[in-house]
Amino acid sequence: MRTVRLHPRRAALRGLALAPALLTLPGLTWAQAPAYPSRPVTLVVGSSPGSTSDGLARAIGTEWARLTGQPVVVDNKAGAFGGIAAQAVARAAPDGYTLFITTNTTQAANPHLFKKLPYDPLRDFAPVAQLIQGNMLMVVNPSVKASTVSEFIALARKSPGQLNYGSGSSSARIAVEQFQAMTGVRLNHVPYKANPLAVMDLVAGQVDMMIVDLTTSLPQVKAGKLRALGVSSPSRSRLVPEVPTLAESGLPGYEAHHWNALYAPAKTPQPVIARINELLRQAMAAPAVRQFVEQTGNEVAIGSAGDLARFQQAEYEAWGRVIKQAGIEPE
Repeated sequence: MRTVRLHPRRAALRGLALAPALLTLPGLTWAQAPAYPSRPVTLVVGSSPGSTSDGLARAIGTEWARLTGQPVVVDNKAGAFGGIAAQAVARAAPDGYTLFITTNTTQAANPHLFKKLPYDPLRDFAPVAQLIQGNMLMVVNPSVKASTVSEFIALARKSPGQLNYGSGSSSARIAVEQFQAMTGVRLNHVPYKANPLAVMDLVAGQVDMMIVDLTTSLPQVKAGKLRALGVSSPSRSRLVPEVPTLAESGLPGYEAHHWNALYAPAKTPQPVIARINELLRQAMAAPAVRQFVEQTGNEVAIGSAGDLARFQQAEYEAWGRVIKQAGIEPE
């Protein structure tokens, strides 16, 4: 685990020691308790530094600290496709001081990929707000003798099972599984704790290919350490307009995406959920946060807690269909 404290302007924390005790007094409501937040907040992230979730958490955390005068701690708990972080937040006190910035991996895909999870994505969390949506980039190590999607498909067909792909999230894995299902090629899956770790091995030539978020892949492409073959969106990305979509590269209808949202533990009081949502709206409108979102090829998708609940339910069902169609058996 890597924990980083974001330092805002110094603010008095006179209520820090008193707040937990006050909340246990008979008849005391949240409306009578110290204004939220009255102490530091922890943002738990289920991936390692360098990921979209991590960068987004830090950008939001910096703005949150400026808005509230309270420090924010970003707590990276990578592993088990975000499951370690999800379990930690599900077991945390429902007081609004431990929050979860996560993706469709933990909240929509994992239940269909694993027979047993240490958390329930629909029962154990209180939706707060969706944050961003984004698409993905198909990248290969420069040693792979393919400059286009069609050339990669041809190469993979000549040597079935000899090329490897890495993934550190369900999105990255399912994107390649969809690719295999549509092309008939067979690649070896190499799982990682987080996408940045997989990208490092892709650069080193330990794996051959990934379809992964632009946050972790695009800097390596720009540095010449990876070669971009296609984007997973319906239209080309403004960040790499020269790279064709996979759909226009011989895979009509291909599309893969990812999203990030913020959750609190289940049973977090509704007034606190509303306050967090309000702070998130302000943070997501800040120039620095907008810049991070745009530079990583994502789009702001802030909404209400109810919007996220409905969206997650739809995504839960959609990812289940995609995983079933790809022929992936739960592990």
